[in-house]
Order: sequence, then structure tokens, then C-alpha cells
Amino acid sequence: MPFDPKAAAQFIAEAHRSRAIYQNLPDAIAPGTVDEAYAAQEALRELWTPLYGPLAGLKIATTTKVMQQLMGIDHPCGGMIYEKRVHASPASIKRSNYLNVVIECELAVRMAKTLPKQASPYTREDVRAAIGSVMPAFELIEDRKAVYKECKAYTLIADNAWNGGIVLGAPVTVPAGKELNGLKGKLDTGKEQREGLTDDPMGALAWLANLAAGRNRPLEAGMVVITGSLIPTLPIEPGQRFVFEIEGLGKVEMTAAA
Repeated sequence: MPFDPKAAAQFIAEAHRSRAIYQNLPDAIAPGTVDEAYAAQEALRELWTPLYGPLAGLKIATTTKVMQQLMGIDHPCGGMIYEKRVHASPASIKRSNYLNVVIECELAVRMAKTLPKQASPYTREDVRAAIGSVMPAFELIEDRKAVYKECKAYTLIADNAWNGGIVLGAPVTVPAGKELNGLKGKLDTGKEQREGLTDDPMGALAWLANLAAGRNRPLEAGMVVITGSLIPTLPIEPGQRFVFEIEGLGKVEMTAAA
């Protein structure tokens, strides 16, 4: 039987609606290629836009070799960010709105230019020139209590790479020559402090720009992109407050409500 992206999208949408624990798509409706997986994600967009608003940007996942080996792939995965799931700092995030939400600390960028399909792939230099502003961000990851080592990459892609929203700090306009790689980020959880560095964010942005353009849904001016976590994923507890700061780019704050 030919692959039906709408069937896969409907299965995922119903799983989220009913708050079902994550499971890989059944073989009968599962994508068998990367292209089919993204087709399912795009079909899911048709179901989720009435709920969560239009597309506001993109995310990147499985950027590290460790995560790629865990998921059985050799490349990153892209996901979509919806308008109603974009929160401004300081934000209060209700854990009860999710089955199981964890967070990552990221560098976000907002595009000043649209990046349509072109003859040659976009480079780091190309996408750097298309950025309007940058800001620290939290990504909210709805993994629905998944057992990570059992997850299949194509289902992860179809399931929108688990994006449950983002929290954005205030935008900062940076000089064209400012280096965005290797910036130090600090997270204060109220219980501990963690640190990390931005790791090739323009490489991540170029990858996403090429993915989007290649699928005829290019990154557009005004969209936001989160470029990968500086700090390992961590859970959140009710009442916990998180403050994440990137040197020279300000901070983002969120509190976890019950």
C-alpha cells in the first residue's frame, strides 16, 4: 500500500488529543523514508493550524552524534513551531497542559529575509546575513513519556520532533560581524547552575533553511528558529523558576506552574 501521510498525521493528532503515551507509528501507516516522514509532519500541520495557529518558525533536533546514534539516523531532524505556542519571557508554563514536558536552552534567531529555494544550498554566511535579531530561548519538549532508545526517527519527525512550544527572551540586534558560535550560556534552576556553549548555530540554521526550501515551504521573514540546545535536556517541577542567559544577548525566564 502507498504511504498515506494523512493517516499518520491523524494517528499522531489523536494520540496528542487523548494524551496517550508516545509510541512509534504502527507499521501499516508508518513512513518508510525521510521524505514520507516530513510529508506526515506537513499533514499534521493541516490538523494543528486550527488549534495552534499558523507556522511561526522551525526547530532542529538530534544535532549531536550521541542523539543521532540513539535514534538510528545520521542527520538532524526539523520540526515546526506554531504561533500560539510562542511565549514571551517571563512566562508561566502549566505542566498540566502536557503529558510530559522537559526543556532545553537555546539560541533563537528571527529572520529578516525570506530564504526561497535557490540553485545552490544556503551556507552559514547566507543565513547569517538573513537574521534580523537573536535572543535566548527555552524549548518546551512534549515527549509524552517516550522511551528514547526505542523511538524511531521517522515517527519522531512525523510527530513534529516533539516541539511543544518555545519561550523567547527580548530580541537583540547584533552587528553583522558578531560571532554567534561559542557563546557561553548559563542556566539557573533555583537548585543548581549549568553552563554550555552555542555549537554551530549558523550551521543548524543553514540546514533548516535548505530543508524548508527543498520542501517548498521556505523560511520566511519574521519566522523564528531555535538552533539547538546549549545545555542537556532537563525536567521541570511545579513552582520551579528557570533563568537562562547567553552572554551579550540577555536572558529568558519561565516558571513551571502545576
